[in-house]
Formats: sequence, C-alpha cells, structure tokens
Amino acid sequence: MDLTSKLKSFLLQCTRVWHLLRKPTTEELKTVSKISAIGILIIGAVGFFISDFIKILERFFS
Repeated sequence: MDLTSKLKSFLLQCTRVWHLLRKPTTEELKTVSKISAIGILIIGAVGFFISDFIKILERFFS
C-alpha cells in the first residue's frame, strides 16, 4: 500500500468513528471524573510512598 491509500483508509476509519460519537450524559461524565480522580490520587500516593521510602533508604545507608 502506498501512502495515499493508507491515508485514505485512515480518514475513512476516522469518519466512521466520528459518526458513532455522541455527547456523554451527565451521569457518564460524573463517573468518568470520579474514576479519573481516584486514579490520580492512587498514582500520587504511590509516588509519595516511593519517594519517602527512597529518602529513608538514603538516610540509612549514608
């Protein structure tokens, strides 16, 4: 396949997806927001604990 046919195929797939899109309901938006916030908090907590653990190890071995 050459570049133009790949591009045409990609654009065709994009238009198919675009036609299936719809505006999310308020409930869906709230659910996605809650899940995203929980994920961000979990990732932040894990990073915080790893950072503290590394600082403790640095004090112990220094």
